[in-house]
This record gives sequence, C-alpha cells and structure tokens, in this order.
Amino acid sequence: MSVTVIATLSRSRLSRRSSRVPTSSRFAVAVHILTLLAQAGGEPLTSEAIAGSVNTHPAVIRRVLMALARAGLTTTQFGAGGGALLARAPETISLLAVYRAVEDGVVFGTPREAPNPTCRVGRRIQGVLEERTAAATRALEAELARDTIADVLADVADARHQPRRLTAPARVG
Repeated sequence: MSVTVIATLSRSRLSRRSSRVPTSSRFAVAVHILTLLAQAGGEPLTSEAIAGSVNTHPAVIRRVLMALARAGLTTTQFGAGGGALLARAPETISLLAVYRAVEDGVVFGTPREAPNPTCRVGRRIQGVLEERTAAATRALEAELARDTIADVLADVADARHQPRRLTAPARVG
C-alpha cells in the first residue's frame, strides 16, 4: 500500500473518530435507575427488571448500582423478592449527587501531552482553558443541584411535559 493511500485512510479514520467524541452514559443510566426506584415506591427492583427498562445488560446496571450504593443513594434488599431500593427519599437526591456518584468529575479533558512551551499559544493555553472550563463546570454543577430525582419522576409521569428545547449557540466564523 502506498504512503499516500495510508495517509488518506488515516485521515478519514481520524476525522470519523474526532466527529464522535466518546461520552459517558453513566449519569443518564443512574438517573434512569433512580427514577425507576422512586416510581416503584419502596418495592425492590432486580437488576434484570431495571435492565429491561434501560435496555442494557444487567451487569451494567449492577456496576452503576454499586456506585450509587457507595454514595448512599441506593441500598439492596437480599433474599427472595429482593433487589435495589432508594436509600433516601427522592426529594433529597439531587442530580448533582447522582452525577458525583457515577462520574469522575472531569467534564473537560486535557491532552495527555503538555503543549509546546516555546509556542506563544502553547505556553499559556492550559491556564486560559482551565479558567474557562472551571466556570463551565461550576455552571453545570449549579444546574444539576437545582433538580432532584423527584422532579425527574414528576416530569416523566406528566404526559404533558415537553422537554426544554436547548438552542444551539450561534456559529462564529
């Protein structure tokens, strides 16, 4: 294979990959689980039953439930008829608590390699980006702190509820 073909293939693979940045679904799965448990009203749910609603493998549910249990958000009832339960009232479980239970807290990643310190941009970009991303992270956390699992359950139960439409920021350039 020629160098030109290899370079072209590499560029096309790279552009496909970079257009789809991997994201975590743990938060969405955790909110789904907790909302199901809140709806169950104190009846334990098995990981298989939860997995059926989330449409994933029960092992994924068990991993998320372990993180939620470590955070004090869920508990387990063992034995016949056992399963997962909320450890607290849904009104006391903020989405921020859920986020912190299942995510690593890093909203914006940085490159593995430090930028070139001899470059005018490279030597200052990390500090500038850290300021901006810290502000964005604080805004995300403030928004998540406003809502609870009870709020999510109410929205899910309300057939008239229409999700808020987010407007995309204006494109510059």
